[in-house]
Amino acid sequence: MIQGFVHALRIQSKIIFIVVRNIKGLTQLVVMADNPEFETAKNLSLESVIKATGEMVDASQAPGGREMHPTKIEILSRAEPELPIPVVIKSGEETEAPIRFDYRWLDLRKPEKAKIFTVWTEFEKGWRKFWDENNFIQLYPPALMSTPSESGAEVFEVDYFDRKAYLAQSPQFYKQMAMAAGFEKVFMVSPVFRAEPSFTTRHLTEFTGWDFEISYIKDHHDVMNAEEGMIIAGFKQLLKALPDLNISIPVQPFPKMTMLEAKKILANLGISSPEPARTTDAVQSGGEHDLSPEEERAISEYILKEQKHEFVFITDYHKSKSAFYHMRLEEDSDRSRRADLLYRGIEVTTLAQREHRLEILEKQAKEKGMDLEVLKDYLNFFRYGCPPHGGAGIGPGRFIMKILGLPNVREATYIPRDVKRLNP
Repeated sequence: MIQGFVHALRIQSKIIFIVVRNIKGLTQLVVMADNPEFETAKNLSLESVIKATGEMVDASQAPGGREMHPTKIEILSRAEPELPIPVVIKSGEETEAPIRFDYRWLDLRKPEKAKIFTVWTEFEKGWRKFWDENNFIQLYPPALMSTPSESGAEVFEVDYFDRKAYLAQSPQFYKQMAMAAGFEKVFMVSPVFRAEPSFTTRHLTEFTGWDFEISYIKDHHDVMNAEEGMIIAGFKQLLKALPDLNISIPVQPFPKMTMLEAKKILANLGISSPEPARTTDAVQSGGEHDLSPEEERAISEYILKEQKHEFVFITDYHKSKSAFYHMRLEEDSDRSRRADLLYRGIEVTTLAQREHRLEILEKQAKEKGMDLEVLKDYLNFFRYGCPPHGGAGIGPGRFIMKILGLPNVREATYIPRDVKRLNP
């Protein structure tokens, strides 16, 4: 028995070829004119869902080298004859992305699309293997918060009974609460919401984030070391499940350079730092203390050429590009214990050691012009003892985008949400 969608249909006067598609692949059915099911087959439409029963026989010309001669064909769901977008794509006929996303469930029927989410599944399996073997606890943070979780980023405000609430920009505060609770090592897989008016190929207004936090660290290098182990575990699992992927297992330790070192290398390459973007179609990036997309690509190409590595950590960000809860390199330093990880020319992670000393947290929040009363619940986490800790927020969609060479993070997202899209 075979069940699936009618992928292809070729009707001739005395023979009908039906190719059925399901998650396992393609199966060819051959229906001769003297078969009682010939009329049923003749009236099929592309993408109808059928169930066929019959004998499988060897056939070198068929997909997989075998085909079915059905004795029974049952139409489980008939598709309308005119499809809004084609599922089977001929060379050069791919529909434009906005239209495909309008009919995302049809777009996802294409066999190559299933591979995207197989990669997601196997990649996360590897990370979870690391988390399991290293005694991490999974927690499930809320999406609704009374206070924005990131300074500087725009937030989605929602009505919450008699007051305002915000969709979480990250589970940052709740990861740190877990450290104050004594959990020591935690991970979270949760939705992240960013109200940034960005139309780039790397930004979404909602995406799935992977987050982890660990206690009793010495500095942000411990966090980088932990993430390296997670990435290696993810790549090992990917190659085990999908050996044809164009990836290799990265070597530990990953290359690292400070932001100041990166800027010197870029200057030597003749790449100047642009002013931070301030238009409505791009989030702020670039400038003296940050890397623009062009600079990220250039640094990644430099590291690949010089060190044969596809990853590089950019460390020691200026305090102006660091959250108020990022620990400084030393007290009163202008540099923080923050690092971003670049992979194949794009930032995929932001990590840092957190400031766990209440008086310094309050001082740094005031420096950012933040209201301590609004931060009261968060600051209370540190009033009764909290271990030194740090962690990371990871954008797995960007990893998948780069692993598969996709042109846009939306292609790596099951149902993308951006400034213009709330459907389907």
